[in-house]
Amino acid sequence: MAALVRPREGRMIGGVCAALAQRFGTSATTMRVIFVVSCLLPGPQFLLYLALWVLLPGEKQAKTTTAW
Repeated sequence: MAALVRPREGRMIGGVCAALAQRFGTSATTMRVIFVVSCLLPGPQFLLYLALWVLLPGEKQAKTTTAW
């Protein structure tokens, strides 16, 4: 399984659904639909999204090094 990090590519708002989709091997669109449908149910889904947005690390940019 892939590491749980928010990717730089494919983000819509915070990259949480894209990170979960990468982790579980599904498409980001599928994960977004699941999230929106789950928000129709009672519970703290939106707060969980915000917490994951804050707690999940962002994907590091590939740094290019130059020889001096």
